Amino acid sequence: MHATVLRAHPSERPEIALRADHLEVAYRDRVVWRDATFQIRRGEFVAVIGPNGAGKTTLFRLLLGLRRPSGGSLEVLGEAPRRGNPRIGYVPQRHTIDNDTHVAADALVRLGYSGTRWGPGWHFQAQQEAADAALDAVGASDLAAKSLGAMSGGELQRVFLAEALVGNPEMLLLDEPLSNLDLRRSRELVEVVHGLVRSRDVTTLLVAHDINPLIECLDKVIYIANGNVATGPPETVLTSASLTELYGVPVEVLHDSRGNIVIVGGENPHE
Repeated sequence: MHATVLRAHPSERPEIALRADHLEVAYRDRVVWRDATFQIRRGEFVAVIGPNGAGKTTLFRLLLGLRRPSGGSLEVLGEAPRRGNPRIGYVPQRHTIDNDTHVAADALVRLGYSGTRWGPGWHFQAQQEAADAALDAVGASDLAAKSLGAMSGGELQRVFLAEALVGNPEMLLLDEPLSNLDLRRSRELVEVVHGLVRSRDVTTLLVAHDINPLIECLDKVIYIANGNVATGPPETVLTSASLTELYGVPVEVLHDSRGNIVIVGGENPHE
């Protein structure tokens, strides 16, 4: 006998993937942010932005069940957050990969599959087929046998994304996958993620410093600053009036000649 991991049929998945009601999070006596009330629907592509130290990664820790809120309530995929939830795929901010890392890409992705399957019925062939499918989904089939230590930053991010995707999650949490990528590689990775969101109906939250590579693909923005959280479509949140209210000081949202958004004022809001 072996265990199986049950996946809800798409029609049985909750329409609201993420629900926060007056959510508050604090470290010791310091409130990071408070009174956050918002909803993210199934299959939405959402950017999480704001200055350094605002609590963007803290949101992911809450969703992953690694930290409990100090107030309010949080529901993820119709249930309370819990550690090791196989319904969530996660790409952390930092991976330790150096030139001497000789693990092949498909071996790493197989580990992601093994983490959601166990028992004697799960053989190498099933693991390999799942890894191959995940690498193909992110356009990285040609990297399957390549050593991680020999990869560029853009190639590594695709492999990490495949690792998170291999268990067929309902939600993806991507913590700054665009950092250290140039503009071209950033846009390419965003296109890959956007394609996955649409083709697999997977709810995706992506932490980023720069909104511009993402702006055309987003359904919503979660903007965290000054202990407050604003959520909504980009054209609603990324306005001078909205961010001035969020920061509590004058903030101006400008557009350069290429249509890029530039945010001026507040506490380094452009970071």
